[in-house]
Amino acid sequence: MRKTVVQRRKRAQHGVVLIIALVVLVIMTVTGLLMFRSTSTGVEIAGNVGFKQNATSMADLGTETGFKWVYDQRTNPNVLNADVPSAGYFATWNDTFDPMTFDWSTAKEVTTNDGTGNRVRYVIHRLCATPGPPTDASQKCVIPQSTAGLGTGGGVGGGFSRPKSPYYRITARVDGVRGTVSYTQIIML
Repeated sequence: MRKTVVQRRKRAQHGVVLIIALVVLVIMTVTGLLMFRSTSTGVEIAGNVGFKQNATSMADLGTETGFKWVYDQRTNPNVLNADVPSAGYFATWNDTFDPMTFDWSTAKEVTTNDGTGNRVRYVIHRLCATPGPPTDASQKCVIPQSTAGLGTGGGVGGGFSRPKSPYYRITARVDGVRGTVSYTQIIML
């Protein structure tokens, strides 16, 4: 009699172990899929951050190119007194300028593809109210009060003076991959 009770228990337990094993297997599979998904989301976020950083660093190319253009024109200051749209240069500060809503088709394009998918453009605004020479009596320009005492790095009092010229604002825009857009802006003297 004792043998038949043990045999019945063994038969009843065989089905329960199989069901428990299947439930544990399903739980492990779901957990693995969730971990894989969270890992791939993290990689995607890291990739997007990398694209944004790449676009922002490429904006330096736009600001440096704009800086060089203004610097090269200083030998002929009359060029800087009027708009030069083909160079992305405007002789006024344009107080309504907003990089987010600006028509970037009028900007100077540095490159359409830098090899990583970035399109770099810049625009330069002279910080004056109207076109024309900054020395006109009616002109309002943002001009430093004094350039005397600006050192060359050689020590105290080793400054230089230069003719007063207005500041220039250079704004660069980079259209990158995956819809990345980055802006940088500098003010130069």
